[in-house]
Amino acid sequence: MKLSGSYQINLSKEKVWEALNNPEILKQAIPGCEEFIKNSETEFTATATNKIGPFNASFTGDIELKDLNPPNSYKITGSGNSPVGFASGEAEVKLEDHENGTNLIYEVEANVGGKIAQVGSRLIDMTAKKMADIFFGKFSKLISAEENSDNKSQDSIKEITEDKNQTKQKIQNHKVLIYAGGLAAAAVIIYLFL
Repeated sequence: MKLSGSYQINLSKEKVWEALNNPEILKQAIPGCEEFIKNSETEFTATATNKIGPFNASFTGDIELKDLNPPNSYKITGSGNSPVGFASGEAEVKLEDHENGTNLIYEVEANVGGKIAQVGSRLIDMTAKKMADIFFGKFSKLISAEENSDNKSQDSIKEITEDKNQTKQKIQNHKVLIYAGGLAAAAVIIYLFL
Protein backbone atom coordinates (compact mmCIF):
# COMPACT_ATOMS: atom_id res chain seq x y z
CA MET A 1 0.00 0.00 0.00
CA LYS A 2 1.30 3.46 -0.92
CA LEU A 3 -0.02 6.83 0.14
CA SER A 4 1.13 10.38 -0.46
CA GLY A 5 -0.14 13.83 0.26
CA SER A 6 0.72 17.31 1.40
CA TYR A 7 -0.53 19.86 3.90
CA GLN A 8 -0.02 23.60 4.10
CA ILE A 9 0.85 24.77 7.63
CA ASN A 10 1.07 28.49 8.30
CA LEU A 11 4.20 28.26 10.45
CA SER A 12 7.93 28.30 9.78
CA LYS A 13 9.74 25.05 8.90
CA GLU A 14 11.59 25.23 12.23
CA LYS A 15 8.34 25.35 14.23
CA VAL A 16 6.83 22.47 12.23
CA TRP A 17 10.04 20.45 12.66
CA GLU A 18 9.99 20.98 16.44
CA ALA A 19 6.37 19.80 16.58
CA LEU A 20 7.13 16.71 14.47
CA ASN A 21 9.64 15.74 17.16
CA ASN A 22 7.42 16.56 20.16
CA PRO A 23 5.95 13.36 21.73
CA GLU A 24 3.02 15.22 23.33
CA ILE A 25 1.89 16.75 20.04
CA LEU A 26 2.35 13.44 18.19
CA LYS A 27 0.33 11.58 20.84
CA GLN A 28 -2.55 14.02 20.47
CA ALA A 29 -2.42 13.91 16.67
CA ILE A 30 -2.24 10.13 16.14
CA PRO A 31 -5.79 8.74 15.77
CA GLY A 32 -6.71 6.49 18.69
CA CYS A 33 -3.34 6.94 20.40
CA GLU A 34 -3.42 5.78 24.00
CA GLU A 35 0.28 5.88 24.78
CA PHE A 36 3.33 7.47 23.16
CA ILE A 37 6.63 6.95 24.94
CA LYS A 38 9.92 8.56 23.96
CA ASN A 39 12.66 5.95 24.39
CA SER A 40 15.47 8.07 22.91
CA GLU A 41 15.83 11.11 20.65
CA THR A 42 14.82 8.97 17.65
CA GLU A 43 12.91 5.98 19.09
CA PHE A 44 9.35 5.81 20.41
CA THR A 45 6.84 3.16 21.47
CA ALA A 46 3.16 3.77 20.77
CA THR A 47 -0.17 2.09 21.41
CA ALA A 48 -3.23 3.03 19.35
CA THR A 49 -6.69 1.53 18.80
CA ASN A 50 -8.58 2.07 15.56
CA LYS A 51 -11.47 0.49 13.69
CA ILE A 52 -10.44 -1.12 10.41
CA GLY A 53 -13.40 -2.69 8.67
CA PRO A 54 -15.10 -5.07 11.13
CA PHE A 55 -12.03 -5.15 13.38
CA ASN A 56 -11.30 -2.92 16.36
CA ALA A 57 -7.53 -3.22 16.21
CA SER A 58 -5.25 -2.19 19.05
CA PHE A 59 -1.65 -1.97 17.85
CA THR A 60 1.46 -1.64 19.96
CA GLY A 61 4.55 -0.81 18.00
CA ASP A 62 7.97 0.74 17.74
CA ILE A 63 8.68 3.89 15.77
CA GLU A 64 12.10 5.13 14.72
CA LEU A 65 13.16 8.37 13.06
CA LYS A 66 15.91 7.97 10.47
CA ASP A 67 17.82 10.03 7.89
CA LEU A 68 17.24 13.20 9.91
CA ASN A 69 17.93 16.40 7.98
CA PRO A 70 16.63 19.16 10.30
CA PRO A 71 14.45 21.11 9.54
CA ASN A 72 13.93 19.71 6.03
CA SER A 73 13.14 15.99 6.16
CA TYR A 74 13.23 12.65 7.91
CA LYS A 75 12.05 9.10 7.52
CA ILE A 76 9.74 7.38 10.01
CA THR A 77 9.84 3.59 10.17
CA GLY A 78 7.56 1.51 12.32
CA SER A 79 6.05 -1.86 12.95
CA GLY A 80 3.22 -2.95 15.19
CA ASN A 81 1.32 -6.03 16.24
CA SER A 82 -2.26 -6.66 17.16
CA PRO A 83 -4.35 -9.75 17.91
CA VAL A 84 -5.92 -9.25 14.45
CA GLY A 85 -2.71 -8.81 12.49
CA PHE A 86 0.43 -6.76 11.98
CA ALA A 87 1.51 -3.65 10.16
CA SER A 88 4.86 -2.25 9.15
CA GLY A 89 6.01 0.57 6.97
CA GLU A 90 7.90 3.77 6.50
CA ALA A 91 7.07 7.34 5.66
CA GLU A 92 9.24 10.06 4.19
CA VAL A 93 8.32 13.50 5.49
CA LYS A 94 9.61 16.64 3.77
CA LEU A 95 9.16 20.25 4.79
CA GLU A 96 9.38 22.98 2.17
CA ASP A 97 9.07 26.73 2.53
CA HIS A 98 5.81 27.93 1.04
CA GLU A 99 4.13 31.34 0.69
CA ASN A 100 2.85 31.88 4.24
CA GLY A 101 4.52 28.98 5.99
CA THR A 102 5.50 25.39 5.31
CA ASN A 103 4.35 22.72 2.92
CA LEU A 104 4.52 19.28 4.60
CA ILE A 105 4.81 16.48 2.02
CA TYR A 106 4.58 12.81 2.94
CA GLU A 107 4.94 9.48 1.16
CA VAL A 108 3.97 6.32 3.00
CA GLU A 109 4.58 2.70 2.10
CA ALA A 110 2.99 0.12 4.41
CA ASN A 111 2.38 -3.61 4.65
CA VAL A 112 -0.48 -5.24 6.52
CA GLY A 113 -0.92 -8.93 7.33
CA GLY A 114 -2.98 -11.36 9.39
CA LYS A 115 -6.77 -11.30 9.78
CA ILE A 116 -6.80 -7.57 9.16
CA ALA A 117 -5.49 -8.10 5.62
CA GLN A 118 -8.63 -10.11 4.84
CA VAL A 119 -10.79 -6.96 4.80
CA GLY A 120 -9.27 -6.08 1.43
CA SER A 121 -6.68 -3.67 0.22
CA ARG A 122 -9.23 -1.08 -0.89
CA LEU A 123 -10.73 -0.77 2.60
CA ILE A 124 -7.27 -0.70 4.18
CA ASP A 125 -6.15 2.01 1.73
CA MET A 126 -9.25 4.10 2.49
CA THR A 127 -8.74 3.68 6.25
CA ALA A 128 -5.05 4.57 5.99
CA LYS A 129 -5.81 7.67 3.92
CA LYS A 130 -8.51 8.71 6.40
CA MET A 131 -6.11 8.22 9.32
CA ALA A 132 -3.38 10.23 7.55
CA ASP A 133 -5.89 13.05 6.97
CA ILE A 134 -6.96 12.94 10.62
CA PHE A 135 -3.33 12.93 11.81
CA PHE A 136 -2.13 15.83 9.68
CA GLY A 137 -5.35 17.79 10.24
CA LYS A 138 -5.03 17.47 14.04
CA PHE A 139 -1.29 18.08 13.85
CA SER A 140 -1.82 21.33 11.93
CA LYS A 141 -4.51 22.52 14.35
CA LEU A 142 -2.45 21.63 17.43
CA ILE A 143 0.69 23.42 16.36
CA SER A 144 -1.26 26.42 15.06
CA ALA A 145 -3.13 26.65 18.37
CA GLU A 146 0.15 26.30 20.28
CA GLU A 147 1.69 29.09 18.19
CA ASN A 148 -1.34 31.33 18.78
CA SER A 149 -1.15 30.56 22.50
CA ASP A 150 2.57 31.46 22.52
CA ASN A 151 1.81 34.68 20.64
CA LYS A 152 -1.00 35.54 23.08
CA SER A 153 1.34 34.84 26.02
CA GLN A 154 3.98 37.07 24.47
CA ASP A 155 1.34 39.74 23.80
CA SER A 156 0.17 39.46 27.44
CA ILE A 157 3.74 39.76 28.69
CA LYS A 158 4.24 42.75 26.39
CA GLU A 159 1.03 44.37 27.69
CA ILE A 160 2.04 43.75 31.32
CA THR A 161 5.49 45.21 30.64
CA GLU A 162 3.94 48.21 28.91
CA ASP A 163 1.49 48.67 31.83
CA LYS A 164 4.40 48.51 34.31
CA ASN A 165 6.37 51.00 32.22
CA GLN A 166 3.35 53.32 32.02
CA THR A 167 2.84 53.01 35.80
CA LYS A 168 6.52 53.77 36.42
CA GLN A 169 6.27 56.74 34.07
CA LYS A 170 3.15 58.00 35.87
CA ILE A 171 4.89 57.63 39.25
CA GLN A 172 7.94 59.45 37.90
CA ASN A 173 5.72 62.16 36.41
CA HIS A 174 3.85 62.40 39.72
CA LYS A 175 7.15 62.73 41.61
CA VAL A 176 8.28 65.43 39.19
CA LEU A 177 5.00 67.29 39.72
CA ILE A 178 5.30 66.99 43.50
CA TYR A 179 8.92 68.13 43.31
CA ALA A 180 8.00 70.99 40.98
CA GLY A 181 5.05 71.91 43.22
CA GLY A 182 7.33 71.83 46.25
CA LEU A 183 9.82 74.08 44.49
CA ALA A 184 7.05 76.44 43.43
CA ALA A 185 5.68 76.53 47.00
CA ALA A 186 9.18 77.11 48.36
CA ALA A 187 9.70 79.85 45.80
CA VAL A 188 6.38 81.52 46.80
CA ILE A 189 7.25 81.25 50.51
CA ILE A 190 10.75 82.65 49.92
CA TYR A 191 9.26 85.44 47.78
CA LEU A 192 6.68 86.35 50.46
CA PHE A 193 9.19 86.49 53.26
CA LEU A 194 11.84 88.43 51.42
